[in-house]
Amino acid sequence: MIFRLLAAGRHLSVLTLAVALTTVHWAPLASAQAPRGIPLIRDAEIEQLIRDYSSPLFKAAGFQSNFVNIHIVASNNFNAFVADGRRMFINIGTLKQAEKPNEVIGVIAHETGHLQGGHLARIRQAASGARAIGIFSQILAGAAVVAGAASGNTTVTQGGFGVLQGGSSLAQRTLLAHQRTEETAADQAALILLEKTGQSAKGMLETFEVLQRQIPIGSRIDPYRLSHPLPRERIALISTVAKRSKYFEKKDSDRLVQRHALMQAKLAAFTEHPQSVGKRYKRDKSLAADYARAIVGFRFGNVKKSQKTIDKLIKRAPNYPYFWELKGQALLESGQPEAAIAPLRKAIRLAGDEPLILTLLGHALVAADQPKYNKEAIRVLTRAINKDQSIGNAHRQLAIAYARDNKIGEAELATANGLFYLGDPKGAKTYAARAQKRLKRGSRGWLQADDILTYKPPKL
Repeated sequence: MIFRLLAAGRHLSVLTLAVALTTVHWAPLASAQAPRGIPLIRDAEIEQLIRDYSSPLFKAAGFQSNFVNIHIVASNNFNAFVADGRRMFINIGTLKQAEKPNEVIGVIAHETGHLQGGHLARIRQAASGARAIGIFSQILAGAAVVAGAASGNTTVTQGGFGVLQGGSSLAQRTLLAHQRTEETAADQAALILLEKTGQSAKGMLETFEVLQRQIPIGSRIDPYRLSHPLPRERIALISTVAKRSKYFEKKDSDRLVQRHALMQAKLAAFTEHPQSVGKRYKRDKSLAADYARAIVGFRFGNVKKSQKTIDKLIKRAPNYPYFWELKGQALLESGQPEAAIAPLRKAIRLAGDEPLILTLLGHALVAADQPKYNKEAIRVLTRAINKDQSIGNAHRQLAIAYARDNKIGEAELATANGLFYLGDPKGAKTYAARAQKRLKRGSRGWLQADDILTYKPPKL
């Protein structure tokens, strides 16, 4: 199994990630532990904002549209990382703690630099040349923070630099030196990408400055045992170039700042204790504050009051699709699925065929449990899956809808597909075999089932 160290993190932590992750979809902003993976979050609003942050950078890097998939990790550490050359992961801690959009954009620019430079493949080659896989695995799986500042024996401050604990062999130091070189190259690539897209590198620089301030005074750090350069070194290398740019003082647009604030309010309301959310937004009358209060309201039982707050949000921004999505979600989760259908239809009209919202609408249509909605549910859920096959709930709801339509073969195939994309190939094969017995041989569904039955996991 291949691993990749995270980039330096504001809360100064290190994590390892299995490349062979299974994407998991649950309700918006619900998370789960993917098999042999990490907890991921799916949310239409946040994913669209991140796409808007990243698209110019990806284009400048020469990537085609949708070449890179970005996933949101349910971790409060300020971190981001890449895997397998086509996937980027951003922690919710990055999104919650970044004071402005430009800071997140700087993080994405750095990780795009890794993808553009093919650093993941090169580090594997370096590992094989560093007297090998055992050392490579030890470095990546064993990278961890050491909270020994009090004793004066800190080998790495609580920062996402990454440290190899244990021996100091030449091979180990060679690989770590290679990693530091790649991190520096990614920083330089980020500066170029930001310049090409007419964006400031100020947020990137400010992130490193925060990291530097968080290193305990008097810490004794061996820079040759780190997988990332120290923040002060990174600041020194990029500061002059960053400040020379004509875009350095360029500000984020008001619209982007507002969307960033809405995202942070949503993350806080879905992931933090309601009292802490209430305290944070006390006496705050902004759109973001009302958004947080509306989410907390329906999550913790005050649905009627929450709906009034959501309606106020919609009145203030009637064309913002995610307020309509929230209205539908709140009604669905409070046991009013039929009432949720209209606002979710509205959200889709405003957002386009967004697969996560399509899935929520399909769920509401199925949960309403009325024959008049069943065919629409099948159409809506099929559209969602055609756009994003990894949404487990879309497959589950589609199976129910097909079963109600007495299309048992299709229902079992939908179940098989759902299990497959949720990382359970064994269970998927069981349902695929049952589906094949009911589906016409050679039909599209029969062939899909056959693909699952003949699937063999890749050798890692």
